[in-house]
Amino acid sequence: MDKYLIVGLGNPGDEYAQTRHNTGYMVLDAFAKASNIVFEDKRYGFVAETSLKGRKVVLLKPTTYMNLSGNAVRYWLNKENIDQHRLLVVSDDVALPIGQFRLKANGSNGGHNGLGHIQQLIGQDYPRLRMGIGNDYPQGGQIDYVLGRFTSEEQDVLQPSIDTAVEIIKSFVLAGIDITMNQFNKRGKAHPSPPQGRDV
Repeated sequence: MDKYLIVGLGNPGDEYAQTRHNTGYMVLDAFAKASNIVFEDKRYGFVAETSLKGRKVVLLKPTTYMNLSGNAVRYWLNKENIDQHRLLVVSDDVALPIGQFRLKANGSNGGHNGLGHIQQLIGQDYPRLRMGIGNDYPQGGQIDYVLGRFTSEEQDVLQPSIDTAVEIIKSFVLAGIDITMNQFNKRGKAHPSPPQGRDV
């Protein structure tokens, strides 16, 4: 059976729930809810499993905290014997407006600490889905911003992209990265974004 590992980056604990940095967690929670499966607390992360047309899908929300995300990713890739081209990492991205997203087959970490640690351990040749969270913060305010919660208006803009991300995960498993990029990346630019207060 072909196996896939879908990772949503975030930080564990109630104080981080629904924060911008936990957008990856939010996408996997939406996928699990749609698939009627629940996460279990296992080594290095919350893990859930399902299958799509004969393909095994392992969902992972690392509990290592963001800066050590690579430990969880490497462990579960090895434990499940999954090729890293069948890994998809979902992360937040301040370089994209809220509601936009970008799917890539590989690339740099873009300054994201979670992606940076994964890159240290397995390289940068793995697919990733970057979910826009905007950058409406003053100079020096990025940490407070990403660890802050979405406003209700922002959540309204974000939710359609989360719903689309669930479809992207399914397409990635069933059709592969290239077809999925071609199908969805145009839609990732089409979502309206709330006005940005300032350029940073």
